[in-house]
Amino acid sequence: MPLTALGSSSAPGTTGSRRGSHPGPHAPVPAPATTAATLLLNATYEPLCVVSSRRAIVLVLAAKAEAVDVTDDEVHAERVTVAVPIVVRLTRFVRVPYPVTVPLSRRAVFTRDGSTCVYCGGSATSIDHVVPRSRGGTHTWDNVVAACRRCNHTKADRSLAEMGWSLPHPPGAPSGAAWRLLGHRTVDPRWHEWLGMPDSVSA
Repeated sequence: MPLTALGSSSAPGTTGSRRGSHPGPHAPVPAPATTAATLLLNATYEPLCVVSSRRAIVLVLAAKAEAVDVTDDEVHAERVTVAVPIVVRLTRFVRVPYPVTVPLSRRAVFTRDGSTCVYCGGSATSIDHVVPRSRGGTHTWDNVVAACRRCNHTKADRSLAEMGWSLPHPPGAPSGAAWRLLGHRTVDPRWHEWLGMPDSVSA
């Protein structure tokens, strides 16, 4: 079903020209409003995945989903004007198998630790291995934390016992459906409410 950005128009062909009466070989460029990302929720409001706004609009028009939050942008779909959604919810529950573990990434670690250095509480700029890798430490969720540059440099390859430092809580792998979306893409701040993330966290 064709979607056209509100206010957009097609360039007319050249009048009186045989070449102008035929479309060129280039495919039409989708409207920016329909190429944005939309968070897709299950019928239970559980985050499922991220789809293009165009796909989200098609789901809404087909009554397979409903808009939960929208932008100020609008598109025309046949005779209907539709607000571009930020978040949509499926009207029927879909059972999806989830991976057992959440992939470990720098962005996901920052999100888990609130972009805060676990050692001093300052702004985190790097990740640190609690047990240094030079001492057999593993690159796993229970041994990786967010840290500021100063603490990371000061600790170097020493242990917490040698530094006299302690962690506010043991690090571990995060759980929950929302974490399937974190660590792989930039999270739109307007999704935080549905992902269970505070507004102050930048993924």
